[in-house]
Amino acid sequence: MRLPIGPGALVAAAFIGPGTVTACTLAGASFGYALLWTLIFATLATIVLQEMAGRLGAGAKLGLGEALMAGAGSKPLKIAVGALVFAALMIGNAAYEGGNIAGATLGAEALVGDAVPRFVWPTGIGIIAATALWFGRYRTLEVLLVVLVLIMSAAFIASAVITGPQWDALLKGLRPAVPDGGTLTAMALIGTTIVPYNLFLHAAASKERWANEGGAQAARQDTIISVGFGGLVSILILSAAAASLFGKGLEISSAADMAAALEPTIGPVARYVIGLGLLAAGLTSAITAPMATGYAMAELFPTNDESTRQQVFRMVCMAIIAIGVCVTLLGLRPVSLILIAQAANGLLLPVVALFLLSVMNRRSLLGDSVNGLVSNALGVAVVLVAVILGARGLMRAVGA
Repeated sequence: MRLPIGPGALVAAAFIGPGTVTACTLAGASFGYALLWTLIFATLATIVLQEMAGRLGAGAKLGLGEALMAGAGSKPLKIAVGALVFAALMIGNAAYEGGNIAGATLGAEALVGDAVPRFVWPTGIGIIAATALWFGRYRTLEVLLVVLVLIMSAAFIASAVITGPQWDALLKGLRPAVPDGGTLTAMALIGTTIVPYNLFLHAAASKERWANEGGAQAARQDTIISVGFGGLVSILILSAAAASLFGKGLEISSAADMAAALEPTIGPVARYVIGLGLLAAGLTSAITAPMATGYAMAELFPTNDESTRQQVFRMVCMAIIAIGVCVTLLGLRPVSLILIAQAANGLLLPVVALFLLSVMNRRSLLGDSVNGLVSNALGVAVVLVAVILGARGLMRAVGA
């Protein structure tokens, strides 16, 4: 089955995860519509960067990891680049996977309550993700993830429509400003949308989807449609939370809390809307995070033996999932874990984006798919804003 959309849908499946649901809900509940501009910026920035990644795969037939290694030059530099990518993806995504599985667990608990022992959910979700990645081919995974994206999107769109936005406050939220205490949340909103590992996932998936010539334009259209839709869903989640929760002083620590807070507005169905949305969101990200890491690690150790490449891919995926399950079972507060993971993504983003910009300007690697002036200007602007927000967050953290 060939869908009219492609790898862009995987990117949407990855960033509309439990981090998105949690960060957007907390942003709306704590600051109303004040951080809405952050999501709009993040969506546009994601389109800019993911378009480059998609063009790299579809036009130049290179994964981001492959391109970085090919452009590194000397062996010591290749080792340094490989070590940095390994640390950023293997270590970062292992921790991030814990947030994905924790989010899916919150959704499952909201649906069925305490009827099932808590340790069952992380284990079961890990098994589902591992099975999908071990046995599923790219086409099958694409269809599975698109279906899950549609399920969770329907759930959150329904909640936003029922609650109804406050248009005057929404329009004020378009003005860029960070309210007191909102820096970490703003970084989380950016980190949950512009996910660094998605750049590796998108390039590798585009390379596989558009193996023939002429895929660059299709990849661009796919990116704009899929990522744009994902950004709209994030905005609707924040809007629903702002309309229902802002100013009520509620502490949101689980999906059950989110559902209980929304229940006076949308009724008993809130429990199922939030639970189903979070469960689907957690599953999509629990699959795409190890998938992206597996692609990248296989690219760092290039081989013409497809069975060896597949073995590396599978082993990396299983390791990421296993670590994520263990992190979740440690009993850390899920909402805090998810929010911290998203803020860490916001700090990591400038490094990975600079890597991508460097690669996209190497005509020896990309030929006609190399960046133009507009792409470079937009990419630099995204990196600068991400650096400023990241620096502000670090200064706040150390009390500067």
